[in-house]
Amino acid sequence: MAKKTYELTANVSTDSPQAIKRVLEELFEGGTVTATEEGFQIKAKVVGESARGLNRTVLSALRKVEKKTRLRAEWAFGKKVERFFDYVPKGSRKKA
Repeated sequence: MAKKTYELTANVSTDSPQAIKRVLEELFEGGTVTATEEGFQIKAKVVGESARGLNRTVLSALRKVEKKTRLRAEWAFGKKVERFFDYVPKGSRKKA
């Protein structure tokens, strides 16, 4: 399968912000990781084969550090946006 460049917009909720921040900064070196009240907001471009695979990779890396971490993510490619809550796909929509 061909690699695609996805635009990620996500919110991460965690009980261990210091530990998760390090992981996020490593995963998304070229993106922005902004602290929020509940955790972090991420905006980044990520290359991979599928939104589902990328989402699984990100959440697995975060949960290795803190098991209760939650990820709400939107992966945009072309005119399609795929939404996820943790590992569960929550549908897709056309990009505005």
